[in-house]
Amino acid sequence: MTAITRDEVAHLARLSRLALPEHELDQLASQLDVIISSVAKVQEAATDDVPPSSHALPLTNVYRADEARPGLTPDQALSGAPAVEDQRFRVPQILGEEE
Repeated sequence: MTAITRDEVAHLARLSRLALPEHELDQLASQLDVIISSVAKVQEAATDDVPPSSHALPLTNVYRADEARPGLTPDQALSGAPAVEDQRFRVPQILGEEE
């Protein structure tokens, strides 16, 4: 049994002022029927003994503690740089005039 007919889709299209070609009416009717059937299945599963949840799997915090850790020294960080100036990476200028 279909939940929505082709004529109902055509009626909805007229109300929405959508000009749908004939072949799209059949396609949309079948797609809307699948959507309505899926929603009905979900409504069947939602019973009083199923607690509401926001996610299918339990979620846990995956973040680590925000603690300072030793990092690279400026010399270590700049050791592979092609050009260095004032302990910073020197890059070619891309806007404006070159030096």
